[in-house]
Amino acid sequence: MAITIRNITPQDNAATALMIRTVLREFKIDRPGTVYTDPTTDELSKVFEHPQSAYWLAEEDGVIIGGCGIYPTEGLPDGCVELVKLYTSASSRGKGIGKMLMEKSIESAQHFGYNEVYLESFPELTTAIAMYEKAGFKKLAAPLGNSGHFACNVWMLLVL
Repeated sequence: MAITIRNITPQDNAATALMIRTVLREFKIDRPGTVYTDPTTDELSKVFEHPQSAYWLAEEDGVIIGGCGIYPTEGLPDGCVELVKLYTSASSRGKGIGKMLMEKSIESAQHFGYNEVYLESFPELTTAIAMYEKAGFKKLAAPLGNSGHFACNVWMLLVL
């Protein structure tokens, strides 16, 4: 079974939103102030038409099993982009797919000329946080930018 990494298309919106919300429910972080209630979650392909942004999907046998992207969130320092919406379906975890998507997104950030990558997360996502730390992300004491995701309480930064 080959895993394909590709850019999101409008046809992927419903399946991607379902996958993201399923993961948030699984970890009991399906609450206001997260992408769970963010209306843009239902039209991610439109969100990532923004210049200097990208959203990558992992697909296996025609099924979306993960996604991750970068977005120039309002209020971030110059040269900084946010790593956003990294989710993998329960059945695909432990296979390196999240790492693959994160690395593809960081490559996109470098391609666009960013020199820092910021992210927001939750302490419940221990495996993801360990992966970020292994990739060189360092924890911050406070959030950067204006993501609107006020429920997130783990903030990290990677200097490229």
